[in-house]
Amino acid sequence: MAAGTLGEADLADVDARLSGTDELLATEYPGDDGSRQPVHTLYVPADRYRPDLPASFGATAGEAVAAFGGTVALAQAVGLGHLAEQLAPLVDAKLEREPIEDLRLDFEDGYGARPDDEEDADAILAAERVAAAVAEGSAPPFIGIRFKCFEAPTRRRGIRTLDLFLTTLAASGPLPDGLVLTLPKVTTVAQVEAMVALCERFEERLGLPAGRLRFEVQMETPQLIIAADGSVPVATLLHSARGKGAVGRISALHYGTYDYSASLQIAAAYQSMEHPAADYAKQVMQVAVAETGVRISDGSTNVIPVGEADHVREAWQLHARLVRRSLERGYYQGWDLHAAQLPTRYLATYAFYREGFAAAAKRLDNYLHGSDATIMDEPATARALARFVVRGLECGALTAEEVRSATGSEPAELVRLAHPKLALKEAAS
Repeated sequence: MAAGTLGEADLADVDARLSGTDELLATEYPGDDGSRQPVHTLYVPADRYRPDLPASFGATAGEAVAAFGGTVALAQAVGLGHLAEQLAPLVDAKLEREPIEDLRLDFEDGYGARPDDEEDADAILAAERVAAAVAEGSAPPFIGIRFKCFEAPTRRRGIRTLDLFLTTLAASGPLPDGLVLTLPKVTTVAQVEAMVALCERFEERLGLPAGRLRFEVQMETPQLIIAADGSVPVATLLHSARGKGAVGRISALHYGTYDYSASLQIAAAYQSMEHPAADYAKQVMQVAVAETGVRISDGSTNVIPVGEADHVREAWQLHARLVRRSLERGYYQGWDLHAAQLPTRYLATYAFYREGFAAAAKRLDNYLHGSDATIMDEPATARALARFVVRGLECGALTAEEVRSATGSEPAELVRLAHPKLALKEAAS
């Protein structure tokens, strides 16, 4: 072997100098864990929830589409006529099989201020109904509550609701795999640290494994984008939410369209997911979560497709366009507020994946099997292509057979390509 200039001591010196960087990358930027991310979160007032609510919302969505002339007609109306015949059976099946991917029972704005006895009873009943839905198999893949924020006027009420919900749910058996807790209107890192401390206490007192409870942070205040000292708290809070055992507690950041816009004194008529102020906030969030494993979700539109026919058409067109806009910017999840928004959520989402599938599949086939010498993708690009296809599979836009046929690979192989750290972890175990 040819002799070089540097020896083992030199290399060990570089390792020592960079040990802090190595630890930082491993602990603070572990990458995505490979678990499924829902395409949306549907909010309903907590007292409206029943185990049959997803099926009821799916039926309501189907009736709205039927009244419009069917899914093909709706696809054409929102500019997806070129894919209408492909999309219609997939969307119809989704509305029947899994109309809601992520359901949040709302004890905050959608529920309002009520007498303590009433909210106590609703918190306990919500937990009992969630447990019943999970037991009977009618719960969506992801379900949980949004409790009131940690600002002084609502802090204790929010914590009490969370306590009653979790205590009741834990008493019924193991917590649902897809349990999600949402902390709204966060303004400081200290509020997140307080939530971490609460999670640790719940785990200890309810006999839960350390790290079992994670939560979403709703980004609804400008103080999270730029703090009084000029720092960017939305980045800091992600790395402050670890607690005992270095457990990453935050699962996602959700943009709150209307609270954030109102905080900036944007006139109500111009509050929108596509306002420049919204784009700026979400871009800061997107950079903050990059490679941390924390997901990001866009917000909602409050223009609901109900009422007069012309309004319904325009509201569906707006919703479909906004869903597509979010996806193109790398925001793979958003909020829905009404059953009638479900058809355009899935039409726009499925169109996004189906339009890009052929090109992605060809490049993956080449990367994995050398099928096309004119394409030379790098590993990072191949991972992005695989993530795109896996997301399409998870939400139902693509079928496993389509993926096998077009890429020459099993879906599990694409999952490992999309999430190499997950593949290494599985190999080690």
